[in-house]
Amino acid sequence: MSTAPQLVVHRDKELMAQAAAARLITRIVDAQSARGTASVVLTGGRNGNGLLAALAAAPARDAVDWARLDLWWGDERFLPEGDPERNVTQARQALLDSVPLDPARVHAMPVSDGPYGKDADAAAAAYAEELAAAAGPEDHGPVPGFDVLMLGVGPDTHVASLFPELPAVRETERTVVGVHGAPKPPPTRISLTLPAIRAAREVWLLAAGEDKARAAEIALSGAGEVQAPAAGAYGRSRTLWLLDRAAAGRLPRSLYPPASA
Repeated sequence: MSTAPQLVVHRDKELMAQAAAARLITRIVDAQSARGTASVVLTGGRNGNGLLAALAAAPARDAVDWARLDLWWGDERFLPEGDPERNVTQARQALLDSVPLDPARVHAMPVSDGPYGKDADAAAAAYAEELAAAAGPEDHGPVPGFDVLMLGVGPDTHVASLFPELPAVRETERTVVGVHGAPKPPPTRISLTLPAIRAAREVWLLAAGEDKARAAEIALSGAGEVQAPAAGAYGRSRTLWLLDRAAAGRLPRSLYPPASA
């Protein structure tokens, strides 16, 4: 069942990153207080990395018990270990190397020079198995009930590596797929599917910049998920769009409270 999206609009991308980082710290601390652990899915791109950098600089980051946090990824470029274009490489630089995480709980997606070689589909299947192994009886499915799953929104409305009209966005059974022929480089990727995304308690969609305004307008205007994958990304208890004023520029003000700007 989809949850109606809630919108929060910030003055600029810097304020958006800082506010989102503060919101994430609170959500992780609440989850750890309630269950002892927390589970978060990270996203790459300028907005995802901007949030991680803001989190690294936030004094409140020490409120998080980093050793009891599981980190997953929504998608990954299928490139060699340590490649600067990989989301996990960028995440390590922005935040992960500066906090005391348990390495066993940092679930990076497979690399192209790893045990699966160049077979992105086999690598995706392996990540799906890792997710299934981490799911508990209370999750009622093949992935953990992520506390927060974050997604950047592309100018074409893509989320993770689910691009409009491509086979991955139509997937209804598998939780992770190999993506081939992506319209932006590199063409080969690994991505969570919409069913996996929708297992999250909360899904946060991040969009900043004028180049994201049309995508936000399309995704929030009732478009279909095959044509606009961002429209199909929602959480079980909450769906939150975090935008700056530039990205919200084409949205009717009726969609978000004036105070949020």
